[in-house]
Amino acid sequence: MVTAMLPPGLSDWREAPRVRVMNNRQLASDGRYVLCWLQQALRARDNPVIDAAVRLGNALGVPVLVYHGVREDYPYASDRLHQFILGASRDLGIGCRERGLACVQHVDREGHREKGLVYRLGADAAALVVEDQPTFVARWQVDRVAARIAVPVYAVNAACLVPPAVLGENVGSRSAFLRRHEPARADWTDSQDETTDLIPFDGALPFTPDRLDEIDLDALVAGLTIDHSLPVSPAFPAGRAAAEARLLRLAQEVLPTYATARNDAMRPEGASGLSAYLHFGVLGPREVMQAVNTASAGAKHTTKFADELLGWREWFHYQARALKAPETYDRVAAWARNTLADHANDPRPDAEDLSALLRGETRDETWNACQRQFVRFGWMHNNLRMYWAKRLIAMTPDPETAWATACYLNDRLSLDGRDPSTYGNIAAMFGGAPGDRDRPVYGRVATRSDGSTRSRDGGAEWLAKAASRPVPEITIPADLPRDRYLANPTRGVANG
Repeated sequence: MVTAMLPPGLSDWREAPRVRVMNNRQLASDGRYVLCWLQQALRARDNPVIDAAVRLGNALGVPVLVYHGVREDYPYASDRLHQFILGASRDLGIGCRERGLACVQHVDREGHREKGLVYRLGADAAALVVEDQPTFVARWQVDRVAARIAVPVYAVNAACLVPPAVLGENVGSRSAFLRRHEPARADWTDSQDETTDLIPFDGALPFTPDRLDEIDLDALVAGLTIDHSLPVSPAFPAGRAAAEARLLRLAQEVLPTYATARNDAMRPEGASGLSAYLHFGVLGPREVMQAVNTASAGAKHTTKFADELLGWREWFHYQARALKAPETYDRVAAWARNTLADHANDPRPDAEDLSALLRGETRDETWNACQRQFVRFGWMHNNLRMYWAKRLIAMTPDPETAWATACYLNDRLSLDGRDPSTYGNIAAMFGGAPGDRDRPVYGRVATRSDGSTRSRDGGAEWLAKAASRPVPEITIPADLPRDRYLANPTRGVANG
């Protein structure tokens, strides 16, 4: 267990509860800068990771160097994910330079390979400041770097409004979480970028950085060795301007009817559409809540939105921190795994092969409507997601395959996949509260009908149209990547 104290600059920082010490290394007295390595918190403003690096750099009298890199071989690399990430990274660089901070980027590709850049940049650093992400490759890569690098590593939470450490350990239920979280929110809504006495960095680097604001990103992505069968989402443009437009839309159009419209899958305009921008840190929760708190919307609507953003999203983030691998099947409640296992050999007449599932060509029209929203847009309405995940239990050979299929489809297709919230939602569909009777296939896991959409006026017609909408001909893998989502998952390569 790491017991090192926070260094000068961070120990008295108001947001010190966001910081975790990841190793016991000593600050390098000859370090040329504090290295701030970002993986998902891709914003220049209201970014606690950057602000912690600035605080530490100022205390040590050295500049900050912000770094973001993207590789071709991270899991599910595609045009959709790469374009979104690079658009965010481009604007991160622009925003950092506007703040007076050096930001360097690298896009790994043929003829432009750089191995071990985090380690090579870390060799000249006094310390490394990273983001504290509890899921997928961002988590294990930080753990690996902290174990191997020669300088101290400080992980900073940038994804939550309330730092999880404030809430204490072993909070076992959402109700208990809310009892601690709700009173703490007011203390964490204000933010101010660290701007005092920024020390510029203009020294030599061990590589030639990419200037993403000077590169044709479309051409760059087209030349990469990634999944080109999954196109860019037409519904979620990349970059900071698109995120700000979504935030303005939230305040002006979504919030005034949010509590009544959010559950209607036929009205996607009733959803905020912020999840992709939150997942990749283009927006932070403080900025979102500031927009909510100043919007002209009724209290029931703003309260409901806050419950979704903070009461559910941050609960799932809190849960993920205590799990060894939040994306694996063993995070599902034990009672649910047991009852599903009791029925693992039940006949499954609704079973479908991976090709039909991936392309939304099953015998279930409603499920196809859900899946084709995923394939086409990289997003699925939350009401549809619940039906989609529940039905997979019956549409696959066994519960473990159902879990792996749900996570695979979510992670490959969705811009907000690979996230504590989406894994938490899938786990809730596989578990939740036990049902009142034992059913074939599901045991005591509750089922879900499509009535919340089909029974609405025009619902049947909407589902039929959504189930037949054209989708790209994405490639089908030879095998489902089960190991990633079961116990002791095989680790992939991170985008660092």
